Amino acid sequence: MRKILLGAIIALGVVFVFRSCYENKKEDAILTENSMLIQEQISKVSKLIVTEGHFAEVYNYKDSQQLFGPLITADKKALVVVNAAVTIAYDLSMIDFEVDETNKTLFIKNIPEPEVKVNPDFEYYDVTADYLNPFEAADYNKIKKNVNTSLLRKIEASTLKSNAKNRLLSELSKFFVLTNSMGWTLVYKDKPIHQLGEFQTID
Repeated sequence: MRKILLGAIIALGVVFVFRSCYENKKEDAILTENSMLIQEQISKVSKLIVTEGHFAEVYNYKDSQQLFGPLITADKKALVVVNAAVTIAYDLSMIDFEVDETNKTLFIKNIPEPEVKVNPDFEYYDVTADYLNPFEAADYNKIKKNVNTSLLRKIEASTLKSNAKNRLLSELSKFFVLTNSMGWTLVYKDKPIHQLGEFQTID
């Protein structure tokens, strides 16, 4: 009777050890699979153009050179109409992130700065110049530089960048949905995210 009882205990022990090893391997496999899924989803995200705007600029260019004192000058001028398409994009393939499989945590450490691209279309009207003060390549380059500076000031004063940030945070919220569905924790800039709305409070 003792031999039968001892055998049953040994058999149960073997079954318990086998099942424990099997469950651990299964859990490790799921953990690895989830980690790979998270990394794959992040790597699939590339450059995200989140905002596009259009700006118009009318620029008057004037230049005068004194020839023989202030009484005689050589003038040149131009009326320039500029229509510019502006895009603000984030290269999300450059996200700095870390996957902690042990603690089931995705750390998003840093998001790249937005890329502002201005594509102006210049149209020149009423271009006039004196013989002794002709239009040169330097004049056109100066016009472009001044117009681009003016457009960048307009972009900073507009809502384009804030709209772009809101769109970015909307995209990042998808990572929260993904991690939350798998029982993981998302940490963005050292702050654990527990609700979607918390993204809006992070600078």
